[in-house]
Amino acid sequence: MIIDICVSPALYPFYQKENDVVIVVDIFRATTTMCAAFNNGAAAIIPVADIEEARRYKSEGYLVGAERNTRKVDFADFGNSPFEYTKEKVSGREIIFTTTNGTRAIEAAKDCGQLFIGAFSNIDTLAEKCLQRGERLVVLCAGWNNKVNIEDTLFGGAFAEKMMKRTNVTVDSDAARMALGLWQSAKKNPIDFVKPSDHYKRLADNGVESDAAFCFVENTVSVVPCYDKITEKLRVDE
Repeated sequence: MIIDICVSPALYPFYQKENDVVIVVDIFRATTTMCAAFNNGAAAIIPVADIEEARRYKSEGYLVGAERNTRKVDFADFGNSPFEYTKEKVSGREIIFTTTNGTRAIEAAKDCGQLFIGAFSNIDTLAEKCLQRGERLVVLCAGWNNKVNIEDTLFGGAFAEKMMKRTNVTVDSDAARMALGLWQSAKKNPIDFVKPSDHYKRLADNGVESDAAFCFVENTVSVVPCYDKITEKLRVDE
C-alpha cells in the first residue's frame, strides 16, 4: 500500500491520480465535527463550498451548519463545533455544511476513486476501513486558506503510523516523511505541541479551546463518512 500526504488543497492537482482513496482531514474542526454529527445519527451531510448556496438551502428548510473564519455564520443553525451537533438536533436529519477550509477540500477531491472523512476521533476505524480499499491513499489536509497548518499535517503522520502497524506501507513523498517526523515530535502531547499554532490561536481568541482539545482525542466515534459522487452527499460508509 502507498500512502501520500498532500499538505494543502492548492497542491492536490500535483498528487491526484485515478482511483486514489482520498482522506480529507480538517482537524480544527470540520472533519471532527462531521464525524460527531454522524455519530449522533445525522442521515447525511451535503457539503457546499459557497455561503450563498448554503443560504439558499436554509430558505428551503434544511438544517445548515456554516462557518467562516472560526465563527458561525449569522443565518446558520450550527457553526463548526462538534459539540453543537447533538443527537436531539441532528438525528435522522440531512445537514447542509460549509466551512472555511474543510468543505473546499472535499470539493477539490470529490472526483477521486473514493473519498473518506478523517479525524483523530475516527482514526482507528478509518485505518481498518482503508485496509480494504485501494492501493494508494492520499491524506488531503484542508489547511487554512490553502496554507499549510500543523494540526492536519500531524494527523497525516499519525494516520501513516497507524497504517504502517497494520500492513506493508510505502511512504510516497517527502511530505509524508515530514508528517511522520512531525508526529513523532508531537505524539506525547499533541495539544501542547499545537498551542503556538495559528489556528489554535484563532480558536482561543474565540473562546473554544475546548474544541481544540477534543479534536485531538482519538477514537471517540466509530463512523467513517464517505462521499457519494452520484448524490453529492456524505453518508456513513457501512
